[in-house]
Amino acid sequence: MENKITSLFNIQYPIVQAGMIWASGWRLASAASNSGILGLIGAGSMYPDVLREHIQKCKKATDKPFGVNVPMLYPNIEEIMDIIAEEGVKIVFTSAGNPKTWTGWLKERGITVVHVVSSVKFALKAQEAGVDAVVAEGFEAGGHNGREETTTLTLIPMVKEQLNIPLIAAGGIATGQAMLATMILGADGVQIGSRFVASDEASSHINFKNLVVDAKEGDTHLTLKELAPVRMIKNKFYHQVQELYQKGATVDDLKILLGRARAKRGMFEGDLEDGELEIGQIAGLIHDIKPVSKIVEDLMNEFNQAKNYVKSF
Repeated sequence: MENKITSLFNIQYPIVQAGMIWASGWRLASAASNSGILGLIGAGSMYPDVLREHIQKCKKATDKPFGVNVPMLYPNIEEIMDIIAEEGVKIVFTSAGNPKTWTGWLKERGITVVHVVSSVKFALKAQEAGVDAVVAEGFEAGGHNGREETTTLTLIPMVKEQLNIPLIAAGGIATGQAMLATMILGADGVQIGSRFVASDEASSHINFKNLVVDAKEGDTHLTLKELAPVRMIKNKFYHQVQELYQKGATVDDLKILLGRARAKRGMFEGDLEDGELEIGQIAGLIHDIKPVSKIVEDLMNEFNQAKNYVKSF
């Protein structure tokens, strides 16, 4: 299968494994790349020296293209970017910040740059900044998200209407049928996160993986918009947040409750009560944990079956 995204990244299928915090280490990224898609290391949960180690291990585990996702709201951003350049990473996905800040610097070093957005407005800003492609993510997605609450189904065609560069759809995509649907709406490829959390190679804790598999419709919610909007599974911590809202919580109240390393506690250490458990709405459609290679195989089989089904009309 060849299109703008496979050509841009030199991959077999137009699928990107999202660079998720506490899930997307070198094992997941290399397994994804070895399966014919683009694997991403999630730098958001890594100190600079840890990121360097993951990049080096990923280079040893695959000879296929892979990249690094860098949320720009985290500290040590300069050191992180220097490491990416020093280690010869050729693809960077930026998010949670102004694409103008780093796009030029990265492209001067021969790095392909993709920026993640949640609205038409920010897609156009990313295009103006000179990125090579945009990920448009609907609010169904897990983790940090946009405030607009625009669904993938409506966001993709609106962005496509305005954009001249390749477009990658994200948010609520875990099957080949959903992949085809977003591409019919105008996307050139897809970025998938939640489905890869429930993989053997994801670095997230088995307790969290099992909870994702057990999740049902309505078990997640987008909250904490006053800080940085995040979609999470409803648990003890989530209900504490809602109780604060009912009492008229201030931003400082929310920051105190959130504290430090709340996401690490939940997704990496497996604390299902007091941890922050970030996952997308599509978790209700994820029913098992399996190898990345099998996930990719299933996605492409479903995609091709869906194409044949559409042709039958």
